[in-house]
Amino acid sequence: MNELHDPSGIFDTSDYKHSELTGQVIQIFYGVYNDLGYGFLERVYENGLLLRLRKAGFDVVQQYPIRVYLDGEVIGEYFADLVINDLVIVELKAIDKLNEAHNAQLINSLKATEYEVGLLLNFGPKPQVVRKIYDNRRKRLIKIKTAQISVQFLTS
Repeated sequence: MNELHDPSGIFDTSDYKHSELTGQVIQIFYGVYNDLGYGFLERVYENGLLLRLRKAGFDVVQQYPIRVYLDGEVIGEYFADLVINDLVIVELKAIDKLNEAHNAQLINSLKATEYEVGLLLNFGPKPQVVRKIYDNRRKRLIKIKTAQISVQFLTS
């Protein structure tokens, strides 16, 4: 018999940025997980979550392009699985267990964009949810420090 997963009360995110939105997304994630179970490819879960989110009235972009810059030049491009309401990046996995590389992928997606909130959702044997925040003020400070370092190197 399949175990149903109920996230009620697991994540008290009432004080977090975009908490209402991420709470709703997490509820929908668990609904998709309970209905599909474990074992499909990531793309199946992505399409299922996309369907349910749009039915719930969310504006969702699938395979959102993210460009990575170095010294003002594009050095790479990759795609976030979903962007919801132009506020939250969602990375999906369908693996046994999340690890630090998956967390780093989400953080780097936040660093490379103006988005500040991200969700990492795993449709593994047991569902996993990770919520990350990377404040835009912090991104600006890093860019300012990097610019100051670059200027120092140029003037030395």
